[in-house]
Amino acid sequence: MRRLLPVVGLCFLAGCAAGPGRQYVVFFGSGSTALDDPAKNVVAEAAAWSAKRPDLTVEVEGYARNGGDLSADELLAIDRAKVVAQQLVADGVPARRILQKPRAPSNSEGVVGSRRVEIELVSS
Repeated sequence: MRRLLPVVGLCFLAGCAAGPGRQYVVFFGSGSTALDDPAKNVVAEAAAWSAKRPDLTVEVEGYARNGGDLSADELLAIDRAKVVAQQLVADGVPARRILQKPRAPSNSEGVVGSRRVEIELVSS
């Protein structure tokens, strides 16, 4: 139950965003880069919103937990951002509008928070 509350809170916050700066959060399993159906739905929603705002850049920021092997953890964050960016392109977002920004591995976001990619539409 304690792990569910942060997830619900993050989903609520992501759903409250509006206009430029709209943010979407895609969650991954531990050590995974696979997009499940709910994750694909979030990416599709972000792609649909970005189609309505072609003037905005789509920032894709990947996160990973610091598990002790920084190079592997950093690669996981990069791969998560890349998978989400590829799905955005498949859903119709031009690749030139996507900016991938992997974050340094950290444990400050908690277990679930570090297994995510944030998609944000921002002014160029």
